[in-house]
Amino acid sequence: MSRRWLNMLAIAAIFAVACVFLGRWQWGRHEDKTTNADRINSHYSASPVPLSSAMPRPDVDLAQGQDWTMVTATGRYASEHVMLVRNRPNYGVFGYEVVVPLELSDGTSLLVDRGWIPNGRTAAEPSTTPATPTGVITVTGWLRQGEPSLGRKMSNGQLASINLAEARAQSGTALYGAYLIRRSETGPPGQRIEHPQPLAPPVTDLGPHLAYALQWWLAVPVGFVLVFVWVRREYLERDEPWAPGSEGAAVPARPAKVKKTRIWDEEDE
Repeated sequence: MSRRWLNMLAIAAIFAVACVFLGRWQWGRHEDKTTNADRINSHYSASPVPLSSAMPRPDVDLAQGQDWTMVTATGRYASEHVMLVRNRPNYGVFGYEVVVPLELSDGTSLLVDRGWIPNGRTAAEPSTTPATPTGVITVTGWLRQGEPSLGRKMSNGQLASINLAEARAQSGTALYGAYLIRRSETGPPGQRIEHPQPLAPPVTDLGPHLAYALQWWLAVPVGFVLVFVWVRREYLERDEPWAPGSEGAAVPARPAKVKKTRIWDEEDE
């Protein structure tokens, strides 16, 4: 019960508490990823429902539980308000996502992400954007929550993120509280629709967080085990035989070393 061993026990206790909290943190991340993956898996391949059924009130933001809900919406694209979202990865390559408001019959608009185009020579000169279809278009796709603002001032026609407030300010339209990722578009009979590249499907991998949580929790008793081993070793060494040293200090008594007889020693004899 010396101060040294009490300090060691305190360090072991602090380490154990830290392991518990780090394990809980990794477990929380695992639960979040599991909830997100379950939501995507249940919505991504489901049958589409009308936009008005999924979002009866366009002025209310999409609930997290409805993220990735597949819907259909019919209207006309406001081609004069095409916007490009910068620095968007798609299958590991960065480019732009093409977003444009779809004007609905009730006077509101739904921001539609039509897909991805690669970077151009400079940020001010992106690659060619496919033509926006005209006439009455029925779009089928997945509803997504708006993204946080990155606080960057973009030139007209570009966005730093799919932030609905910034898109409203640029387009001057009354946008829904969600945007839609296009899966398919249907226009008037005979119309050929040119699409940007489709976006990669969402990631549903759970990652290593469950394994990390278990590793942290299994490490909880390690500090106490080490302290016990060190205490036990010191206790056993205390009971070993001792012999006085050359200067009066106690040192462990060692058996006399037996001299080995070598071949040349025998010849000398």
